[in-house]
Amino acid sequence: MPASIFQIIIGLVLLTIGAEALVRGSSSLALRLKVSPVVIGLTIVAYGTSMPEMVVSVKSALADQGAIAIGNVVGSNIFNIAVILGLSSLAFPLKINIKLLRSDTPIMIIAAFLFAVFFRDHKLGFFEGAVLLLFILFYIIYNFLAAKRASSTELALMKVEIAEFKYFKNIYLEIVTILLGFSILILGAHFLIKGSVKFAQLVGMSEAVIGLTIIAVGTSLPELATSLVASIHKKPDIAVGNIIGSNIFNILGILGVATLISPINGKGIKSFDIYVMLAVSIILFPFMWSHFEIKRWEGFVLVAIYIGYMFYLGSAAS
Repeated sequence: MPASIFQIIIGLVLLTIGAEALVRGSSSLALRLKVSPVVIGLTIVAYGTSMPEMVVSVKSALADQGAIAIGNVVGSNIFNIAVILGLSSLAFPLKINIKLLRSDTPIMIIAAFLFAVFFRDHKLGFFEGAVLLLFILFYIIYNFLAAKRASSTELALMKVEIAEFKYFKNIYLEIVTILLGFSILILGAHFLIKGSVKFAQLVGMSEAVIGLTIIAVGTSLPELATSLVASIHKKPDIAVGNIIGSNIFNILGILGVATLISPINGKGIKSFDIYVMLAVSIILFPFMWSHFEIKRWEGFVLVAIYIGYMFYLGSAAS
């Protein structure tokens, strides 16, 4: 068996194990602290599963591989919505928390537009990075302030879940499980990315296409595993919040940090790629708004969009 294939398999196994630990630990901790699971999904889980993207984009920026750094984020955001939410809703229609509709999804769309404006010359500099980081700081503060203003309905639902508490009896076990889940996810992503890049280079793909596809999918697999596991465990707030929070963090946090460390030249990333990211972000909103649920047919539409985008990339690269 080629070494690259073996690394991909090891990576997938570790991602699955890490995602299971992360969902169990974070769900349990959210209930114990009486914090809404949607806030946990938007912050702790979202930022944890985005760590592979952070590592890859920062390393790429330092190595002057701007197309991979930008392609990683753009491709990951497209994959997160079109494939992860698409597949998760095909497995189980996802109930939508009103908080996601009122604030977080619009913030995700605004962040995507802000990036599109900053990246119109296919470059990101120190000023743009500082602005992006400032926005993510405000967003984090907003979320934790919002967590303290949980509605009476949310508190009542959490009391019911606490009464059915079946995960951990010790808060230290929850924290260890979350940290272990993060560590396993990052390790799994490392093996997966390393194997995927080796495999992609064998078939002669460009940096931009590698970033938009192999790297983007590889670094998004923690989100895929986490959201699918959360969906199976009937934790839609974590499943959806994970994706919305990850997409916001990918643009504002990851590109903000990477750009402050080293200015990014994203030559090779086309305007069409940015338009696709904007399109799936905007399309998601009415899907979530309709009956406060992402239905199976809407999940199918999202997956179909991604398949079409992959065909476009394949034809453009040939």
